[in-house]
Parts: sequence; structure tokens; C-alpha cells
Amino acid sequence: MSNDTSVQIKLSDLMASYLEKQAEAHAAGIANFDGEVMPYEVGPVQPLDPKLAWDEALAVLPFYATPSTQRRKAPPHWSQLVAGHESIVGIALCAGNFPQLMRNFHTILTQPNLAEMRPTVGRPAQVDDLLPWAEEVARKKHFPEMLLALGALRLAKHFAEADQFVKAHDADIPAEWQNGWENEKAALLWHQGRCDEARQRWDALEATIPVLFNRGMAALFLNDRAAAKKHLTAAVAQLPASGAWHHLGRLYLTLVDLGR
Repeated sequence: MSNDTSVQIKLSDLMASYLEKQAEAHAAGIANFDGEVMPYEVGPVQPLDPKLAWDEALAVLPFYATPSTQRRKAPPHWSQLVAGHESIVGIALCAGNFPQLMRNFHTILTQPNLAEMRPTVGRPAQVDDLLPWAEEVARKKHFPEMLLALGALRLAKHFAEADQFVKAHDADIPAEWQNGWENEKAALLWHQGRCDEARQRWDALEATIPVLFNRGMAALFLNDRAAAKKHLTAAVAQLPASGAWHHLGRLYLTLVDLGR
């Protein structure tokens, strides 16, 4: 069966193109969102494809090591996690995250201050089988499954369990996955709303493509547009142009130019 993601990619292109035009108008001193026709969306929030979301949730892994070609099974309740997650705007490039978490584009257009759209703790998902699954992954100590387990706990907003997972296994990470693990730890801070701490941690890490993306993303939502443009430009130039993470990075760069 073919995996046709053209609809999602075209949607990202549409939004990026729309915002780029707004940036051009903004530079000319004529941008005004009030009363403008918004890009059409079917319903207030875009529905998500769990298969596509899982593919994007794995996209960060090859930047750290060459995982086996074995097909990785999604964690328990994955479809529920995907369907039930609220729309968020500041999305870290890390295991378990996917660009389609930004489900409501209107939020970007109507919010004058991106700093007010940073992640918040929120209510944890009711996914009873997730923690036993993560514990089983931890017993086997396989990689990159350990990163995916941490990412799934974070996505489910089981932050206490995710923090404990980090503490219990921080000394068990092989060298080839160390950069990925450190990126996950920073992403955990970010999605708990500890944004300044997350940014400091990303700034201290090796400048891998995911870290460059996350430095730029964090700078954008912390109102440091110069740093956001620098790091996002570097990351987007190296992300596959056909991928949704590339399109999300382009959208963030457009927001930088708009001065949102």
C-alpha cells in the first residue's frame, strides 16, 4: 500500500505560502490580519492520521544513528494519543512528536504574541497500558526504543513518569544515542512549560539538526527573533524538503519575518 502524504504536505505548503505573503505585506507596511479571509479549513481542528503521525514521530532518529530497518510498532494507545492531543504551536523536533500537532492554524493568525503560546502542562492522557510498555522497553534497554518510550510518556503528558524514566536510565545511554537522549531531556523540559531551562539545555548541546531546529523554535517563542532566524535557517536547509518537519520549520521562519 502506498503511503501518500501529499495532502498533508500541500496543506503545510499552503499555510507557509499564505504566511510568506503576509510577511511580504508586513515588510511593505500594509499587513493586517483583522478582517482578512483566512485559509479554508474543514472544521476548527485538522483531523490526524495516526500512521502519518507515527512516521513523523520516528523522523528524528536517523539524525543520531542508523536504526535498523525493522518496522517499529507504535506504543499502546497511539491512535488515542494522536486523536486526543490538543493543538499546540511550539513543537520540539524529538521522538514521539509530529508537526501535525499544530492542528489549528487560525491560532497563529489571531495571536499577536507567540510567547503566550508556549507549551503548558495540561491534563495527562488516560492511557493505562503506556507505563507498563515503557517499563518493558526499559528492561530490554534497546535503542532507539528507549527514546521513543520517553517521547511517548512526554506526549501523553505523564511528566512525572517521564522525569523518573530519565533519572532511572540517564547512565545507561550508549554513546551513539547520547545526543538524542539529551535532546529528549530538553524537549521534556520544553513541553512541561519550563521553556527557559529547555532553551539553555539546547544551547549547550552539540549543534545537530534537531538541536538547531529546537534552538530556533524555542527562540521564536521566547521572542528572540534573531536567534530564531539563525538556527531555523540552518536546520531547514538540512531537513528533507519533502518532509513535514521541513515545512514546519519554514512556517516558523515566516513567523519570524512577520514579527509575531
